[in-house]
Parts: sequence; structure tokens; C-alpha cells
Amino acid sequence: MKQYKPTPLSRRMQQVADYSSLSKREPFKPLTRSWKRGIGRSHGKISSRHKGGGVKKLYREIEFGQAKMNVPAKVVSIEYDPFRTSFIALVSYRDGDWRYILAPSDLKVGKEIVCAESAPLEIGNRLMLKNIPVGSSVHNVETMPMTEGRLIRSAGSYAEVLAQDGKHTHLRMPSSEVRKVINTGYASYGRLSNVEHGIVSIGIAGRNRRKGIRPTVRGTAMNPVDHPYGGGEGRTQRGTKRPKTKWGKVTGGHKTRVKTKYSNDLIIKRRVKKKRK
Repeated sequence: MKQYKPTPLSRRMQQVADYSSLSKREPFKPLTRSWKRGIGRSHGKISSRHKGGGVKKLYREIEFGQAKMNVPAKVVSIEYDPFRTSFIALVSYRDGDWRYILAPSDLKVGKEIVCAESAPLEIGNRLMLKNIPVGSSVHNVETMPMTEGRLIRSAGSYAEVLAQDGKHTHLRMPSSEVRKVINTGYASYGRLSNVEHGIVSIGIAGRNRRKGIRPTVRGTAMNPVDHPYGGGEGRTQRGTKRPKTKWGKVTGGHKTRVKTKYSNDLIIKRRVKKKRK
């Protein structure tokens, strides 16, 4: 982590990820495109609160699947991506094609990686789940074979292979949930990069504004006409039996998962809920 000296005072608590290990190069133009930012407006009216502003960004097209099977690729650079928390890697395939992929931790520039059904167990390689031994760490996991990686794509995250059971692989997810995944799907070997992302301290309000996040006002600070928690003299209690949103929708203790969701049968153990301090 990089920490700033407390000059000015607003930087005293600010922390950012250490980007010194990243490659010093511009984004690969053929794999970038412009992106219209969502500013939370519909016909000029706010449809999603707390959104707006933010710096201009270029979108990098990431290869989440396995479009290049059995073709070795060389890692050209490790880069920052403003649209995701983990770092990305620019790879050059032996047939002349270039792609961006999610960069696992400890992936080095110049290393050769490959996507194959039974690729070597090395950082950055992509292979079938049934060929990954128990105890390994994986990321960018497919939920259905030959689609694209859907699970475990954020900074520092990984899933642990617990067992190989018939046509399924048991994975312990980052949330501590244990679930079954079809073992003919593909996953990338290793843990994702930017492990320290979870301990970043924003430090100053301006960083959130540059990210496109506008200020959030507490419901208790509003008037009764604007929020169910509003009004009262001084710091009053909530005044409602259950926690609610601004529009009166119950939130606390209200189950939102669809009871007939297809993946319910694949969950072996639910996640352990964190206790509130």
C-alpha cells in the first residue's frame, strides 16, 4: 500500500494500491473503446441516486472465456483497468492475436501461459475444473461449460477446490459458501491480483467524486416528507417497525433470493453471515 504524508491534512488517512509494479505503457488501442458513463439520469431526471460526474475512462475489452484454445501466449504487460478492481494483463498469442485477460497475483511480464483442457498447473493457465487438484485456488470460473467466466472476478478473490464429485466440482467461494459447479467448465489457476484492494482508504471526498459517486445523505437527516426516518427533534429513533428504504420497501431481514432459482440445488452450504459489531 502507498500512504501519503499528511500535507495537506486531508491526505492523512489516504491509502492507495501500489501501482509501481505495473507496466509503464498506454492501453492497447485495438482492444479499447469509448464508454458512455451512467450518470443516474433518465430524460434529465434522477433515476438512480448518488451517481454523476467522474473522470473520462476508456473501456478495455477483456477475454473472460477461452477463445484461443491450445495456443500459447506471452504476457506483454500488467496494466490498470479503471472499470474493475483487479489488474489486467495484455497477452500476445503465438498466432499474432492480442487479448486482455484478468491478471492473477504473481503473474510476471514475459511468462508464457496457455488455455487447454489439461494445461500445466501454473499461474495464469486456464483449464477444466476436473483437471484441477483439490486444494488449488481458482478464479474466473464458468457456471456452464464453454460460456465465459462468471464467478470470482474481483481483486484478490479466489475459490478453493474442495472435492471432485462425479460430474461436479465442489468450490468454497470467497463468501464461505460451498457450491457445486459442472467440472467440464473452465477456470483460471491462481488468485487474482491487487490483493490489497480491500484495505484501501479513500481519505478525501474528492476521490469518490472522481469515481462518479455523489454524496449520500442519511435518512434521519431528512424531513418527514422525504424519508420514513425523517423529522423529529434531535437524534430520534427510527420510528418504524422494520428498516425501510426511502420509498418504504422493507430491507432488514427481508429475503430477496428467488426460491425457485436454478442454482439453489447446487449450493451445498450457505455462507456464514457476518455478525454486526
